[in-house]
Amino acid sequence: MAAKSALSGNEYRCAIERNQNGKYSVRVRAAFGNHGWMLPVYFLAGTFDGAMKRLAEALQLLQRHEQRLWFFGRERSDDPNFAADLLESIGLQLDRRSEFPQKVAGFGVPSERPVSAVQLAPIRKVLAESIDNVRAAAYGD
Repeated sequence: MAAKSALSGNEYRCAIERNQNGKYSVRVRAAFGNHGWMLPVYFLAGTFDGAMKRLAEALQLLQRHEQRLWFFGRERSDDPNFAADLLESIGLQLDRRSEFPQKVAGFGVPSERPVSAVQLAPIRKVLAESIDNVRAAAYGD
C-alpha cells in the first residue's frame, strides 16, 4: 500500500547553493508520480530567509499547476518554450543542468494537495546545514 501512495504522489528534491554573486540558487526537481515525469526548476534569492519563503511559494505553485505542467512534459515537441513561459509567469526558471548537488532535502506530497509548513521545517534545516557546510569548507573551518 505504501508503494502505491508513493507512486501516486509528487516527490520534491531541493538543493541550495550560493552563486558567485552571493545570491542563493535554489534548485528543485519535481517528480510528478501520477504522470511519471520530472521537472527541474530553479530560482534565485538574495537571502536565505527569502529563499525559503520563495521555496514554499514555488512548491505550492508546482502542486497547483501540476496538470498544466504535465502538458509540457507530455507534449514537449509541440512548443518547447511552453514550460519556460509558464514557469517564468510563476517566478521559476527551467533548470537545464544535468548534475544535481549531493546534499539535498526531499519529501513527498500527495498529488494536488498543498504543501504544509510542517513539511517544510525539516527541509529548511537540511538546506541551512548544507549552506553552513559549504561555508565551513570554503573558509577551512
